[in-house]
Amino acid sequence: MIEKEPHQSLDIKELEKKLDQLIELYNIVKKENEVLKVKQDGLMREKAHLLEKTTLAKNRVEAMISRLRAMGQGS
Repeated sequence: MIEKEPHQSLDIKELEKKLDQLIELYNIVKKENEVLKVKQDGLMREKAHLLEKTTLAKNRVEAMISRLRAMGQGS
């Protein structure tokens, strides 16, 4: 049983090292995920803004077309 103790200690140290690496990797991935969520929120806001601008432009173009048709029919 005395012979196994150094080996078990080595296994525990290896396990601790791997666990530390796993925790470090988890923290990195967690931070990256937070950054991606912030970027996604920003992109969603930008998309909504662009959709609003597109709708406004479409409405203006449709109004101009209607006025041009009305002018054409008035002649």
